[in-house]
Amino acid sequence: MNGQAQELTLSQLPKLPRVGPKKISRLLTIGLPLISVIVILAAVSGVVYFMRRKRKFAEVVEDWELEYGPHRFKFKDLYVATKGFKDKELLGSGGFGKVFRGVLPTSKLEVAVKRVSHESRQGMKEFIAEIVSIGRLRHRNLVQLLGYCRRKDELLLVYDYMPNGSLDKYLYGQPKLTLNWRQRFRVIKGVASGLFYLHEEWEQVVIHRDVKASNVLLDSELNGRLGDFGLARLYDHGTEPQTTHIMGTLGYLAPEHTRTGRATPCTDVFAFGAFMLEVACGRRPILQSPTDNVILVDWVYSCWCKGDILEAKDPYLGSDYAAEEVELVLKLGLICSHSQPEARPTMRHVVQILDGDMPSPELSSLSLSSSGLAYAHGEGFDGFSMMYTTSTYNGTSQSSTVAASHLSGGR
Repeated sequence: MNGQAQELTLSQLPKLPRVGPKKISRLLTIGLPLISVIVILAAVSGVVYFMRRKRKFAEVVEDWELEYGPHRFKFKDLYVATKGFKDKELLGSGGFGKVFRGVLPTSKLEVAVKRVSHESRQGMKEFIAEIVSIGRLRHRNLVQLLGYCRRKDELLLVYDYMPNGSLDKYLYGQPKLTLNWRQRFRVIKGVASGLFYLHEEWEQVVIHRDVKASNVLLDSELNGRLGDFGLARLYDHGTEPQTTHIMGTLGYLAPEHTRTGRATPCTDVFAFGAFMLEVACGRRPILQSPTDNVILVDWVYSCWCKGDILEAKDPYLGSDYAAEEVELVLKLGLICSHSQPEARPTMRHVVQILDGDMPSPELSSLSLSSSGLAYAHGEGFDGFSMMYTTSTYNGTSQSSTVAASHLSGGR
């Protein structure tokens, strides 16, 4: 007991009882609430992002649209295809919307997507029905309409992509690239064939209502294809077209269309006449200047009156052209621009004339009045075509030399 005390080992001593409350970890007091807040904010942000994305790609699909099936595209697919409708994918724009290049994500098909606002008074259902009907058109000189997408008050039309763009960029001003006469004549004949198909060969009559160079697209082989059917109207063969709002482009509108609002095959023929002059002359139908407006058809007519209609041809053609073909196109353009619809040829006649299977009527009695071009003594194309048809039926042979003599018209 009085010996030496043992050395204390502190680690072996019992712990003292706790005095006061237990110390709480900082992880629990600060970290856990902070983590909770972050998780909640992330969840809310995720929901908001999902809702916004859902709203961004939201589409209204009504029951009546289900029958159109593959003709309707998803907005999300078109958004991805055009990279969000970026400006670098923009192919062109006009009064009815913008056109974007796109590649469909699933099929990798290259397409052109036209984004338009539609405020049709005839109703969206009827409009979509016509769009889908037009999607069934099949012709080598028509741009294929693949389908549509409807979102709120916006309508997107999906077409085949044409790599060489629209014809007008090869015609006006000082184009870097221009088309020679052989290429232009092939485009004119191709568009004529496409319009003939629309007017007479398909199951319904299709009135394009906006034939012009900017709506003719060139494929990889520079074949002309008539596109942009956003204004097109359909009606059954043997019936009369209904009156609609005046739609189209100034310079291509037939006089009777502006008076009555009724689009017919004859109004398309008038626009095609302006188109032929446009391609052959390399000029717009109306050339606006600060002092005056030059009307192309009047100018070509004045050249014909002077006895040198070839003066109106595009100077960019140089000397490499077939004079008889250029003259044929210029004169046929004048005939199609007649102010009276019954005096114009049909597209069937136009195709036959361009192919050399039918002569063109004379221009000798053609005159210019305040209402436009007209025949001085009331002649029309109907009488000529009946006379030609009768003579052909009776076995009379008509050659391309006859066409040239008819077209000369004493000038």
